Amino acid sequence: MKSLSKNLRITCDGGAATGKTTGAKMIAKKYGLKFLSSGLLYRYSSYLILKHSPKNKILFLKKRFKNLNYNKLSKINLHTPKISSHSAEIAKILSVRNILKKYQIKFIRQSKGCVLEGRDASTKILPDSDVKFFFKCNLETAAKRRFLELKKRGIKINYNNVKKALKLRNISDKKRKHSPLKKAKNAVLVDTKKLNKQAMLNKMIKHVERVLK
Repeated sequence: MKSLSKNLRITCDGGAATGKTTGAKMIAKKYGLKFLSSGLLYRYSSYLILKHSPKNKILFLKKRFKNLNYNKLSKINLHTPKISSHSAEIAKILSVRNILKKYQIKFIRQSKGCVLEGRDASTKILPDSDVKFFFKCNLETAAKRRFLELKKRGIKINYNNVKKALKLRNISDKKRKHSPLKKAKNAVLVDTKKLNKQAMLNKMIKHVERVLK
């Protein structure tokens, strides 16, 4: 059973601040799997573009992602409102999505087992994953979650502005032409409105164990 779990490939999708990153990280830790957040890749792309203002954004990103060390991203503040807004815009661009998709596919191939988290992980990046999860919660819960997260990071922001930004982001993700946010047919729904972290993890483990058996 342990050897099987090391080769598991799990995908976690959902809207902004639905708890998918937390859930994905916890399930990765539980089964000793490598973790990748596609959202962080988009945020990093925005960070680079905003910082360097390259003339050719696509060539610039191709070079930057060729030998990217994913672990270094955690040391950069990529969760500012400006980056959040900008990353939603570049996520609509197919050529940008293709660069990041290529990086994600490379990550998957180099990992025995992994947890991939994002908005199209189950539908586009890794449609043959062993277990798929789709996270959701109402706007108020998501807004409170994101507001407290930003406050903890020392970012001064108004709750209503956070709520408005999340609403717009989710609309943008669902309606964009390329790889829109949607639940894969065989994905397990995880509604985090009334679930604490442990309850969320327990639900995920339950479904993973079914696959392992």
